[in-house]
Amino acid sequence: MIVVMKNGASDEQIRGVVDRVRELGLKPHVIMGTERTVVAAIGNKRDEHRQSLESCPGVAEIIPILAPYKVASLEVRPERTVVRVGPLVLGNSHVGVIAGPCSVENEEQTLATARAVKVSGAAALRGGAFKPRTSPYSFQGLKEDGLKILAAARDETDLPVVTEVITPSDVEIVAKYADVLQIGARNMQNYRLLEEAGQAGKPVLLKRGPAASAEELLLAAEYVLNAGNHEVILCERGIRTFETHTRFTLSLATVVWLHERTHLPVIVDPSHGTGHSVLVGRMAAAAVAAGADGLIIEVHPTPERAMSDGYQSLTFQQFGEMMALCRRIADAVGRTIEPAWQSRSNPAAAV
Repeated sequence: MIVVMKNGASDEQIRGVVDRVRELGLKPHVIMGTERTVVAAIGNKRDEHRQSLESCPGVAEIIPILAPYKVASLEVRPERTVVRVGPLVLGNSHVGVIAGPCSVENEEQTLATARAVKVSGAAALRGGAFKPRTSPYSFQGLKEDGLKILAAARDETDLPVVTEVITPSDVEIVAKYADVLQIGARNMQNYRLLEEAGQAGKPVLLKRGPAASAEELLLAAEYVLNAGNHEVILCERGIRTFETHTRFTLSLATVVWLHERTHLPVIVDPSHGTGHSVLVGRMAAAAVAAGADGLIIEVHPTPERAMSDGYQSLTFQQFGEMMALCRRIADAVGRTIEPAWQSRSNPAAAV
């Protein structure tokens, strides 16, 4: 349930409600709004304690949370969550673009890609240091050496780093180097990993599993939120269907559906969602038109030589063309796709 505080409720009154929620065996989540503060009380047998909380000083009303996902729900927070990491802004009218190679292969490849995507307007660098692969014989990533390369790219370009963590035991070392922790599609329902990532003190980018419903994605996000981390980014990256003309079926309707139910930012991965570089640019533009708060795009200097997912990776030129198209769409729907530091009149000045 949601404990809605009165306008002007004091810090002491809010602390009093939080303490009372804990005394009742529930978990409090304080959400500060522009007009008033609410305290979400999460746990079993919430309704039994309603009268006890209604009598606390400063409380305006108690509202039950109907959605199975509690902290992620718009019922708890009607204002949109905006996640900011350096120049990367996701939420409201901002469209943040995260771009880079599927796998960190070497320093030269990663630095070249970071420089190129920054010039074209990306606000963050993606790259896999730990790679979960379907085959045990496929390239598994450079691991910590890959993380160090990503950190070096950040030092040179100032692009924050988004990279995947695949096991709970790796959360600490990945968080040491990364600015955003990515939970991949295969791990969407790895609940121990979600809890560990939620306690790492870094924003979490959570990808939808290929066989997961949108509601299951929200419930997975709830694990991170329940761990005390309110900076969660949802990612639609396509689901498995009977279609074979694309790698997955990219459901852009999910972006709109999620925005009707959660305050969390929603981004789209058209690289995995289509599996074909020729489709990525236009599906990225369609995602912007559908209201996506960001994009995550695979880019490689020479996709034909990539150690993973080269067939869906864009060249530097293709990425620049995609960004130009997405800017036109963003302008048409009243949104901005520029990172915090970049002037559209002189994009080369960003380097």
